Amino acid sequence: MITKEKEQLLKFYNLGLAAYKQRKWDEAIVNFEEALKIDPADGPSELYLERAQNYRETPPPEEWDGVFTMTTK
Repeated sequence: MITKEKEQLLKFYNLGLAAYKQRKWDEAIVNFEEALKIDPADGPSELYLERAQNYRETPPPEEWDGVFTMTTK
């Protein structure tokens, strides 16, 4: 059974992920931050928040297909 808290977290995460895939960085960031308010240890939200913040500063190329390419090890 999913708790109300987990349900809310998933709602914000999914909204953030949808915005991320549409290159709406500010919207993605807001939603991932909301998810992290519910569960500060949510790894996927932390990961995508960091990526969205980086892409807001340095957007991926126009032909970007949503795949993240690591640039450091």
